Amino acid sequence: MCLGIPGKVTDVYGSEGLPMGMVDFGGVRREVCLAYVADEVEAGDYVVVHVGFAISKVDEEEARRTFKLLEELSELDELEWMKEVAEQSLSGMETASDAAADAPAGGSEGRS
Repeated sequence: MCLGIPGKVTDVYGSEGLPMGMVDFGGVRREVCLAYVADEVEAGDYVVVHVGFAISKVDEEEARRTFKLLEELSELDELEWMKEVAEQSLSGMETASDAAADAPAGGSEGRS
C-alpha cells in the first residue's frame, strides 16, 4: 500500500534546477520535491506527499480530515518517533542503535 501524508508548505524555493519546498507534517518538517505541483503550489498551501514528492495539492479541510484519519489509524506514531529521534540526535543523547530499539512495533514495513 502506498501512503501519502498531507502537509503544509512553509517555504518554496529552487534547488539544482528543481522546484523544492519545506513541508510541515504536524511539527515534523521535511524538504519535498514540488516538481509535480510547482505551477499550483505556494507557501501556505497543503499537499499530499509520497516518498519525498508532493503528488497533489489539497485544501486545508481535506488535509485536516486525512491527518485526523491517519492519527486514528496510528500511522502518525512513526512520524512522532522520527521527530523524537531527530531531537535526541541533535542533542547527542541517543545513538542510532538505541533509536532503532525504541522504534514502534508494527511499523510500515509490516503493512501491505
